Amino acid sequence: MFDREIAGLSRAGLLRGVLSRASAQGPVIFIGRKKYINFASNDYLGLSSHSDLACVASQALERYGSGAGASRLLAGGTLLHDKLEELIVAWKETDRAIIFNSGYAANTGVIPSIAGESDVIFSDELNHASIIDGCSLSRARTVVYRHKDISHLKRLLRTENGRRKIIITDTVFSMDGDIAPIKELHELCRTRNVSRTTRPSVLLYLDDAHGTGVLGQGRGALAHFGLQPERWIIQMGTFSKAMGSFGAFAAGNRDIIQWISNTSRSFLFSTALPPCVIASAIAAVRIISKDLLLIQRLWTNRDALMQSLGKMGYEETGSETPIIPLRAASVQEALGMSQFLFEQGIYAPAIRPPTVKEPRIRVVVSAAHEERHLNRLVAALGKWRSRKLNRGD
Repeated sequence: MFDREIAGLSRAGLLRGVLSRASAQGPVIFIGRKKYINFASNDYLGLSSHSDLACVASQALERYGSGAGASRLLAGGTLLHDKLEELIVAWKETDRAIIFNSGYAANTGVIPSIAGESDVIFSDELNHASIIDGCSLSRARTVVYRHKDISHLKRLLRTENGRRKIIITDTVFSMDGDIAPIKELHELCRTRNVSRTTRPSVLLYLDDAHGTGVLGQGRGALAHFGLQPERWIIQMGTFSKAMGSFGAFAAGNRDIIQWISNTSRSFLFSTALPPCVIASAIAAVRIISKDLLLIQRLWTNRDALMQSLGKMGYEETGSETPIIPLRAASVQEALGMSQFLFEQGIYAPAIRPPTVKEPRIRVVVSAAHEERHLNRLVAALGKWRSRKLNRGD
């Protein structure tokens, strides 16, 4: 039925296939019977295969069973769900928190809940697809501002009228590894809300999916910049990346979270996450809260790799985090580079349109990577560059 369209994707080098692991997630994985060093995972702290997470998940299976069986509003949740929300509240220093089934479900559920038809959303142009879809599902008008351009955003805030204005940004941009100007965005909202004793006129929605567990000693972007949560800030984070589990949360002011829990369709009409998944997320929060050396190892590995890449001529990555984009001139070059690395025993797939405009290899560093893993990647990239130079590319 879609044979022509599929053929068109293939000709453009944009046809994708599913590649499945034959092992646990980690710095080294098996694809088929072959071992690969993995630089494609968002398992930043290596917690997805941590024994504590597996142990508590097993205990939760024994006590609560495998499935939730209903939505949270129909007692699909457990005491573990309540406990995880309490931990998030303490961790993020907010009034309340609510669990969602994924980061995508959170963004497509929360944004339409807080943005009505008389409101205006201001969205960074490089925001994640789930934010874009959440904006589309809302009945608010969406205005896109240039990436991290505060001056442009200020002009738009002055000229665009709405009952409520909502600024939405990723904290860490997942394909470029750069960090949003959170301090400037915070000040921008603060000055517009300072005279408001009741309802804020500007809300700030932070998608902290790639910041939670990574920035601010694990507590996320606000802590990274030394900022306190405000009643007009909503923080979204996920349990599926640095925390090695699954699901997501929204944390913020009591009234906002209560409103979301009563109006967000992805919360209202989804079966609750299984208790074993919730148990593993609880264990992850506790580990990250106590083991700061784990986060330090992540950043030590990241800095070491960035230093080596800089010596090879990859210094213009634009990355500020463990996400390191190695840009390619074309889709075919990105595919060729990825295939070359694969042949060298390194898994780092090509990222292509429509995910990004500029094709690239997206290298992600983990706290679980060892020095020899990083050295293998650097050596393979050195071979790739030598091959390109010999070809005159």
